[in-house]
Amino acid sequence: MGLNGPLPARVPAEVKELVLKTVDDAVADGMSQSWVCSLWQVSDDRVHRWRARQRELGSLVDRAPGGSPMHAVLPAEIDMILEIAEKWGPVDRSHRKLAHRGSYENLVWVSPSTFRRVLAAQGLILPDKPARVRSEKRPWPDWLEWVPNRIWIYDATHFTRSKRVVFAIVDMVSRKWINTLVSVEESATQVQAVFESALEAENLLDLLTDERLDLAIDDPARPILLAVSDNGPPMAAADTRAFMALMAIAQHRGRPHTPTDQAWIETFFGHIKGEWPHLEDITNPVLLETELARIRVEYNSVRLHEAIGYVTPDDEHEGRGEQIREARRQGLARARQNRLDYHRHHINPEPEETP
Repeated sequence: MGLNGPLPARVPAEVKELVLKTVDDAVADGMSQSWVCSLWQVSDDRVHRWRARQRELGSLVDRAPGGSPMHAVLPAEIDMILEIAEKWGPVDRSHRKLAHRGSYENLVWVSPSTFRRVLAAQGLILPDKPARVRSEKRPWPDWLEWVPNRIWIYDATHFTRSKRVVFAIVDMVSRKWINTLVSVEESATQVQAVFESALEAENLLDLLTDERLDLAIDDPARPILLAVSDNGPPMAAADTRAFMALMAIAQHRGRPHTPTDQAWIETFFGHIKGEWPHLEDITNPVLLETELARIRVEYNSVRLHEAIGYVTPDDEHEGRGEQIREARRQGLARARQNRLDYHRHHINPEPEETP
């Protein structure tokens, strides 16, 4: 039977029948019932209960646990749960919301799990949320070159204590913080202002020749750079599109509800607010603008950027990045060779643990 040690708390009916038969046969042969029970390692009272159940019910099969709980929901509550599910199910679409809907409407007060169990017992399934059509990512234009000053990404972020919105342009290749505009408004006017000053600062206005501007809008030789953004109102405004066309700037907007399409600028704002947290505590707009100008210099010329190989954005933007990275690779190789040469000629009989 596979039994070893005392009988478990719950055993099959056939085990109980075997125990009772063994006890009855032993008692009939003149043995003590308690002694036989000790051999089975089962209490005498338990054997008496089994025998009484067999006489009364004619079966030793255990009934399902639980019985009738005192805190079970009432029939009227079940009817109200079903009524709420029928009326509000298409709106709330969640047993958690529907449970709170019941108390919100002063109809029934049950937990979300109880609401779900009642629905499951009735075989009811709440309607699913409509599936959103998956949008395809817009490909980069064929004429695009992965070099500085060819792909700019821009967006706006808010500094609530100073009650200002900050527009920023970042070069996606060099990660240089190109320009900033602090304003009380977030509209196409600010987009035009920040881009016009950025083009002038990067000496790109000279590229706006009459021959280039006479080309067709879809001519790949016309754009001087690509402006990447989300679908915010300032970026998608008709005035912004007209300004970008006038400046020979092509636009590339990400998919709606997909912030990862603008991960470069979202990460940039995260670093700015995370590494200089005092910016969000500034209440004076003039001080905020001054601090952003100071931090922009530090960000571009002092802070090493991991995404471009631990050089500054200015180094990468001006073409010094690869030279610096190659100098580090050569320096690491020289340092390794110097260590090998040194230790080959200076053998330490009692070496110590080194970092």
